[in-house]
Amino acid sequence: MSSINIQPKREASFYENPALELKNNEIDLLYLVGLLWNGKKIIVATVLLFAVVGFFIAALLPQKWTSQAEITPAEKIQWTELQKTLMTLQVLDVKTSITADDVFNLFLKKFTSQSLKEEFLASSPLVLGKLQEQNIDQQELRRALMMLADKIRASNNVKQANADSAPYASWSLAFTAPTAAEAQQVLQGYIDFIAAKVVKETLETLRNDVELRKNYEKNVLEMDRARIATKHDTNLKRLNYSLEVANAAGIKRPVYSNGQTVQDDPDFSIALGSDGISEKLRIEQSMKDFTELNADFRNREFTLAELQKVNIKDVDFSPLKYQSSPSLPMKHDGPGKPIILVLAAILGLIISSAIVLLRHGLRERNML
Repeated sequence: MSSINIQPKREASFYENPALELKNNEIDLLYLVGLLWNGKKIIVATVLLFAVVGFFIAALLPQKWTSQAEITPAEKIQWTELQKTLMTLQVLDVKTSITADDVFNLFLKKFTSQSLKEEFLASSPLVLGKLQEQNIDQQELRRALMMLADKIRASNNVKQANADSAPYASWSLAFTAPTAAEAQQVLQGYIDFIAAKVVKETLETLRNDVELRKNYEKNVLEMDRARIATKHDTNLKRLNYSLEVANAAGIKRPVYSNGQTVQDDPDFSIALGSDGISEKLRIEQSMKDFTELNADFRNREFTLAELQKVNIKDVDFSPLKYQSSPSLPMKHDGPGKPIILVLAAILGLIISSAIVLLRHGLRERNML
């Protein structure tokens, strides 16, 4: 029987070093650097191209400048002249509900009004002149004004959660324009525009309050005059009836002058006697102004006369206090030119490196 030499079959997975296969899957950084170095011309050219494109993009991008201001409610010293007027009205019992916080809230309400923004921008020579230079029609002008109005903003510096614990109200006002000077001028002009409207409306409110008080006092005086006239006529009739009763009773002198005791009539008093009643009747009839003996009526007349003298003039006061006035921006919004150039160069470096490696990979694949 012939011997059969059975050679054991070797398995590659058993005898070969698996570490060699793992090494084949690893990335050789030095090899990649060499590839990139060989393609340095393409990389440098691409980076320069992207840098140039980035420079033109940075130069052509429209710049935006934002002017900001921080405001708080007006302080007492700013309301000195107005307080004098308010004090005069308080003495005359004119009810007014004007406070610094109310006026400040009215300013914020008007500042955020879209119609007032467009009204100001449409009347601003600086803004309207630039828009008209573009020779646009009325519809386009209207759309441009609406877009500009959206760039006027107001934001509360106090968070809603901390509103109760905040020591004072503080708001930031801002406007964004193509140039720094325009941003500052438009924001300052709009703040002054709204402040003037608030001052005018506040003074008009005070004048209306005074007029309402005048009309009230006039109506009350007319009603009081009618009441007093009715009472005066009633007194005259009572005195005439009392005189007839006193004559019928034969009481000529006041009953208390001769020691008599008479139970007086509650409707027609005869205690003064006919002589006293006649004199009282004469005095009542001789009175040309039957309101002159009524103190309340005279006081109301005096109050109305003082109200007629009140003339609320155009008082100079401010509805707000600047914590920082509209600023002249020193830096435009968005990334600067150096940042855009660096980002463009980095993007060019990434793309060019990918191109070099992709070309090498395709070349190796074609050689297999």
